[in-house]
Amino acid sequence: MKFTFGIVTTNKSQYLNKVVESIYNMNIPNDKYEIIIIGGDTVNKTKNTRHFKFDESSKPGWITKKKNLITKHARYNNIVYMHDYLVFDNYWYEGFKEFGDNWDICMNKIQNLNKSRYRDWCVWSDPDLCYDGPITLEPKYGYGANHKIVLPPYTYKKTHFMYISGGYWVAKKHVMEKHPQDETLIWGEGEDLEWSERVLKSNKYKYKMNTHSLISNLKDKKLSAIYLSKE
Repeated sequence: MKFTFGIVTTNKSQYLNKVVESIYNMNIPNDKYEIIIIGGDTVNKTKNTRHFKFDESSKPGWITKKKNLITKHARYNNIVYMHDYLVFDNYWYEGFKEFGDNWDICMNKIQNLNKSRYRDWCVWSDPDLCYDGPITLEPKYGYGANHKIVLPPYTYKKTHFMYISGGYWVAKKHVMEKHPQDETLIWGEGEDLEWSERVLKSNKYKYKMNTHSLISNLKDKKLSAIYLSKE
C-alpha cells in the first residue's frame, strides 16, 4: 500500500517535527509513501517530503483550501489528511496492510495522551443517540443545537449519521477530487461537518473503521463526547 501523508500547519506549530518523525519511525519503504506539508515557513526538507508555503493572510484559518491542495499535489491514491498535532504509532502502516484496501474513506483509532479515546468513530446526527432536548435546526446544515458527539462501539454501522472530525481522516484521492472541501468555509465554521454530511449521506462510499492502526493526539484537549464504549 502506498500513502500520501498530508499535513496542514502554520508558523506556530509546536509538534510538526514530532509528526514527521513518527512517520519515519514506521519504516515504510521509500517508494511506498510521501509527505506533503501545507503551510509554515520552517520545515526541514528531508526525504520524501514536499513543502508548499501558504499565504496565511489571504484568508486566516483557510484549512479547507490547504486540504484541497493536499489532494491536488498527492501522488498516491491513499491520502491521510491531518493537522500537525497527531503522531503515528510505530505499527500504523502495518495495521493498514492488515486491514486492507477495500474502503473509500477510512478512520483508525485515535487516543489522547492518557490513552482515552479521542474523536475517531464519531456519531453526530443519529436521533436515537445525539440529542438532549428540543432540536433547533440551523438552516444551512440542519444540525441540532442540543446535539451530542457520541463515540459508539467500533461496530457501529450507520455511517450516514456519522461525522468525520477535520483533524484527521484517510480517503481515496478520487473521492476527494469529486467531493473537495468547501473553500467558502474556514476553521471553526463547521467545514468538517458540512463535508461529512455531504459525502456520507450520499451512501456512495465505503466508510470503514480500521482498529489495527493507532494515532495519538499531542494536544491536551478536553473532549465533550458521550462514550458508549471503551473499545
